Amino acid sequence: MSLKATIIEDMKSAMKAGDKDRLKVVRLILAAIKQVEVDQRIEMDDSAVLGVLEKMVKQRRDSVEQFRKGGRDDLADNEVAEISVIEAYLPEQLSDAEIDALVAATIAATGAQNIRDMGKVMAAIKGKAAGRADMGAVSAKVKANLA
Repeated sequence: MSLKATIIEDMKSAMKAGDKDRLKVVRLILAAIKQVEVDQRIEMDDSAVLGVLEKMVKQRRDSVEQFRKGGRDDLADNEVAEISVIEAYLPEQLSDAEIDALVAATIAATGAQNIRDMGKVMAAIKGKAAGRADMGAVSAKVKANLA
C-alpha cells in the first residue's frame, strides 16, 4: 500500500473513531498532497509524498519557534501536536551516529577534499537519507567535516 493510500485509510479510521484532532491534521496532509498534484498535474509517488511531509514538519517547527518567542505557548503546543501526527508517516529518523557514519562514508566515496565539493556530497547523501534525517543538520555536519 502506498503512503498516500495509508494516509487516506487513516483519515477514514480517524473519522470512524471520532478523533477530531488527528482527522484535522490528516486532512491537512491530504490537502497539501492534492495541492501539489493539481499544481504540477502529476500523481505523487511515496518519495514525493515524503517531501511534502518533510516540508510540513519544517514549517511547523519554524512556527513553534516563532510562537514560543511571541509567548503563545498554546499555539506552539498545537503545532507540536501536529508535528507528532505528521512524523508518524515519516520513516524512522537516523541517529547522530548513523548520520556521522553516512557523512564520513559519502565523503570518502565521492573523494571530496574541501568545501567546494559540498554539493557533490550533499547530492549523494540526499538519496540515501531522504525523509530519514534533517538535511539542515546533515549539511552542517558535512560542512564541518570538509572545513
